[in-house]
Amino acid sequence: MNFYITYFAVAVGLFAFAALFALFGVYAERKVSAFIQDRLGPTETGKFGSLQTFADILKMLQKEMIIPAAADKWLFLLAPVIIFVAVYMGFAALPWGPGLVPSRINIGLYYIFAIISIETLGILMAGWGSNNKYSLLGAMRSAAQIISYEIPAGFALISAVMIAQTLDLQEVATQQGIYSAEKIKFLGICDVTTTGGVLSWNIFRAPHLIIAFVIYFIASLAEANRAPFDIPEAESELVSGFHTEYTGLSFAFVFLAEYSMMFLVSMVGVILFLGAWNTPFPNMGPVHLADWTTNAAWGIFWIVIKTLSLVGVQMWIRWTLPRLRVDQLMNLCWRILTPLSFACMLISGVWRLWLM
Repeated sequence: MNFYITYFAVAVGLFAFAALFALFGVYAERKVSAFIQDRLGPTETGKFGSLQTFADILKMLQKEMIIPAAADKWLFLLAPVIIFVAVYMGFAALPWGPGLVPSRINIGLYYIFAIISIETLGILMAGWGSNNKYSLLGAMRSAAQIISYEIPAGFALISAVMIAQTLDLQEVATQQGIYSAEKIKFLGICDVTTTGGVLSWNIFRAPHLIIAFVIYFIASLAEANRAPFDIPEAESELVSGFHTEYTGLSFAFVFLAEYSMMFLVSMVGVILFLGAWNTPFPNMGPVHLADWTTNAAWGIFWIVIKTLSLVGVQMWIRWTLPRLRVDQLMNLCWRILTPLSFACMLISGVWRLWLM
């Protein structure tokens, strides 16, 4: 019985975290965009406008859930739930610190890729169930984009997995710090197993993993429908994409899924490339900074800070770069990112066999 209570508590905790992050993310995005574009952002509701997102949530909860007369009611209502649940369930396999993982499974990365792929099904359900040509067009674009960019993202992650030799994300995290059971070499040259710190992160274990990380980050923007890859929601062409007909709580679930996906893809990148919950500080002679700043509490702090940093870069890019055209988006995926990511995967195989 205690196991079920624990599982329920973890599930509720992850949902609460996703909801709170969405509230924080919306507020942060407004302030970041305002700073970049020399504006103020929200200022009236609460100190520095800090209660504006809470007011928005209250407003959406009070709005009527309108179902178009010609819509497929069940598809229309289930789609936002499936979109959010697919992203929400991905958090189950993410390690937050040494020994802190909601569900440790030895194929954690495979599970995450499998479960978030269901989001595409929810998006197609939303477009088709709305019985609206703009929603359907937005859904088809989104499905094409997500499926396409999963390929370079997958190859880039496999490049790191081939170096780590495991799909267990907690094991991948452990290999990037002082707790590692196997030898860690900086760029395949210097042994930094006992030193730890930033030099032991996967992105510095092999030079090509820097390129793999950049490819993954670009592809993750498309996975999360973030600018400059927010083609499915291009207001100038499609009103607002696949969720054109959604109001109130249904729209809130779609929005919650987008911000949860931002955090999820950023955290996966941190785990595979940027040291996960390991400290960036090394052991230097008698000063054992890595030993002092590596434990469960510090682990949560480091992984959250790294992930939020990537989320900040996502917001920065959104309010800096213009939106790509559909043909430019697909050319970038198939002609540039996919061949490069495949090359990184091949190099990882050679690097693991001959240089490790």
